[in-house]
Amino acid sequence: MKKVNLLLIAVGLTIFTFAQDTTNNKFGKGLYNVVAKDNSYSMKFAVRMQSLYIGEWDVNDSTGVGAGRSQFLIRRARLKFGGHAFSPRLKYKMELGLTNRDISGASSHTKGAPRVILDAVIKWNFYENFTLWAGQTKLPGNRERVVSSANLQLVDRSKLNSNFNIDRDMGAQLRHHFTLGEKFTVREIVSVSQGEGRNVTDANLGGYQYTGRIEVLPFGKFASKGDYVGSSVKREEKPKLALGGTYDMHDRAVKTKSNQGSYMENDEGYFETDVVTVFGDMMFKYGGLSIMGEYAIRTAEQDSAMNSDGTKTGDVVAVGTGMNLQMGYMFKNNWEVAGRYTLTDWDTDVTGKEAQTQYTFGISKFFAGHKLKVQSDITYSTTVDDPDSELMYRLQIDIHL
Repeated sequence: MKKVNLLLIAVGLTIFTFAQDTTNNKFGKGLYNVVAKDNSYSMKFAVRMQSLYIGEWDVNDSTGVGAGRSQFLIRRARLKFGGHAFSPRLKYKMELGLTNRDISGASSHTKGAPRVILDAVIKWNFYENFTLWAGQTKLPGNRERVVSSANLQLVDRSKLNSNFNIDRDMGAQLRHHFTLGEKFTVREIVSVSQGEGRNVTDANLGGYQYTGRIEVLPFGKFASKGDYVGSSVKREEKPKLALGGTYDMHDRAVKTKSNQGSYMENDEGYFETDVVTVFGDMMFKYGGLSIMGEYAIRTAEQDSAMNSDGTKTGDVVAVGTGMNLQMGYMFKNNWEVAGRYTLTDWDTDVTGKEAQTQYTFGISKFFAGHKLKVQSDITYSTTVDDPDSELMYRLQIDIHL
């Protein structure tokens, strides 16, 4: 934590230094933006935070709604840096997390240190439409995960994402895009990563992780990259559609959810098995209407961890499928109503868990797009063959300077 405190002091001094400056920046465009006179570098600094209230109640088919529990927390607090170096074709991005939720997950594999760094990546457009990314950032997985947590349609991501996403990792990505005709756009991404998740400092366990993704935009690009922004904050004058598919193969994974979840240990150290995760997703927008859908499936070569003598350790790969559908309508006064249906269908024989269904309804007010908004939603969660369900209400304020 000493390093975290020093970082906060340094950032605070930087902000104080420029506190009396008058800027031409507008709200939501960053606190500080500098460009070298010869355009050899630039740097933009921004902050954002989310304040969240959660209320939860158990619901029983016989007794009804039970006693509730609630909490307030700072869900996210982030520092963001970005710009170019030497040439506008060489860009960089760094994002730091400051809340307990952001930096949690310290282990022996991170030298017991908080996981402060979210993104630290260089993006080099080295030839025409080819761009090489190197560093730590989000893998090209499911659409909902790649959408920034600052740009979500509802208070937080779905259970499909929390159970199946491949999150961030360290490695390299090669990205390319081309256009057929006037509008038909195709994007391709291939990635090779360490397969251990973010901020791991130990040598690689098991094998590497290989990811490929393709996206098709038949009606052309969305306004302001809206295919990766929840809600219709930018109203599309004509229908826009994005279709995407991802195939991820983690060679000799040692965690229960590919590069996520807990480590699978046995009498020889770590149990290794190939894990495959496949995603299919779409985004549609027209006027105030937005629709997003996702499907995920995870399989494993060997889904139960074994000791050297063939006995099971009790650890299993979280194999199964997930589906998420959500739709919203943004009125002209920037109020939005949205709904979401999520199904997580586990392989019960392996995981011992039953399928879970969630129904979510949300109402949001956008004051300055996603840069300043108030979001609320209510979710009903139920599990197959279980008389007990759960009701959850959330209220969140999001500000992004």
